[in-house]
Amino acid sequence: MFRLDTDPTLLLESEERRQLRVVLRELLKETCGPEEVRKQAAGPRGHDRLLWERLAGEIGVQALAVPEEFGGAGYTLAELAVALEETGRVLCPAPLLPTVVLAGHALLRSGDRQACQRWLPGIADGSLTATVAGFPQAAHVTAERGAGGWVLRGEADFVLDGEGADLILVAAEAPDGTRLFACEPDHGTGTGIGAGTRAGTRTGARTGTGTRTGTGPGVGSGTCERVARRVLDPTRRQALVRFRGVPAEPVGEAGQAAAIVAAVLDAGWVALAAEHVGGSAHALDAVLEHVRHRTQFGRPIGSFQVVKHRLADLLVDLEGARSASAYATACLAGGRAELPVAASSAAVACSGAYRLATAEYVQLHGGIGFTWEHPAHLYVRRARADEALFGTADDHRLRLAGLLGLTGRTNGASRTNGSSRTDCSSRTD
Repeated sequence: MFRLDTDPTLLLESEERRQLRVVLRELLKETCGPEEVRKQAAGPRGHDRLLWERLAGEIGVQALAVPEEFGGAGYTLAELAVALEETGRVLCPAPLLPTVVLAGHALLRSGDRQACQRWLPGIADGSLTATVAGFPQAAHVTAERGAGGWVLRGEADFVLDGEGADLILVAAEAPDGTRLFACEPDHGTGTGIGAGTRAGTRTGARTGTGTRTGTGPGVGSGTCERVARRVLDPTRRQALVRFRGVPAEPVGEAGQAAAIVAAVLDAGWVALAAEHVGGSAHALDAVLEHVRHRTQFGRPIGSFQVVKHRLADLLVDLEGARSASAYATACLAGGRAELPVAASSAAVACSGAYRLATAEYVQLHGGIGFTWEHPAHLYVRRARADEALFGTADDHRLRLAGLLGLTGRTNGASRTNGSSRTDCSSRTD
C-alpha cells in the first residue's frame, strides 16, 4: 500500500511566506488590474517588462528558488509557490512558469554546473527569460554535430513564451539518444554561442506576419523562426519554433533527458496547481463581493439558499485544492519520493476546483459575467487552456492508477504526446 505521509507543519505557511504574499499582493494590485493585464497581454512581448524587472529587483521573485551559488536567494520552490499563487490570482502574464519553474528546474536537475553558472544568474536577476521545448509534447528536433559544434534542426510546437524567450532548452534526438540542448535564438558570436555569457549581438526581428526570426554568425549560421500561435488564453503566449541549423550546446550528460523531463513536469504540475489555487480564490472572492451587493426581490442574492449551497461547494473544492497544492509543494521542496503522486493529485484537484470556480464566476454574476468587458472570461480561458497544458485531469488519473499499482502507465501523463496536446489545447484557429 502506498502511504502519503508527511509532517503536517510543513503544510503551514511561515511568517516569511506570509510577508512575501502581502508584499506581492500589494504590487500586483497596483500593476495587474484587469485592464492592465489586457494591455500587457496585447503588447509586443506579451508581458510588462518593467513589472518583470520590479519583481526581480524589488522582491527577488525570480531568484527565490535559485541556489545562492548561482546568484539566487537560496530558498525553495515552496517560496516560489507563494509568488505563483499570487500571480495566478491576477493572471499576471509574466513568464514565471516557463522561465523560473521549467527552464530553471531543468538546468538545476541537469547537474551541469557550467550551464547553471552561465544562465541561472540571468534568470535570477530578471535579465534572462527562458523556456523549454519538448516537455511533454514531442518536439521533432534533431541535434547534429558539425565541424564547429552542435546544431538543431526541426520544430517544436506550443512552446510557452517561445516567441520571445532568450533561452530555449530543447529535448532533441542526438546520435547517442535524446539529450537536452540549450539554444539562444537571438544571440551569436564569431566563435559560436559558447564563447561567452550573453555575448554577441541581438539579431532577432519580428516580421509583419507575427513571425520572429533570429540569426547569428556563430556555428552553422543557422536561423530560428518563431511563429506566435493563436491560443485560447491570451495571458500565456505559445509559439511554434523552427530550428534551421541553429547553434546549440548540450546540457548535462547523454541519457539524462528522460529523468530531467520527468522532474521538470512534476515541478510544472505543482506550479500550475499553485496558480490555480490563486485563480480559484480570486473567483470566489469576486463572487462573494457581487452576491453581497446584488439585490433581487428586495434582498441580496447571497441570502438565497441555492446560492449559499453553490458557494459552499466551491469553498470546499477550493480548500481541498489548497491542501493538495500545499502537500505537493512540500514534496517538491523537500525532494520527497511521493512527489509524482502528490503532483498528479494536485493537478486533478486544483484544475477541477479552478474549472468550477470560473464557471460560478461567470454564472453567479448573471448577464454581466458573459460580457467581454468583465474579467471573468479571462479566468475561464486560463482554466480551460491550463487543463490541457501538461496533460488533462484524466491523464493524471490514469497516471495515478499506475503509480498506485492499480492500472495504466506511470511515466508521465499518458496522452501528452503531440496529438493530444493539439486536439485539446487552447488553439482557437
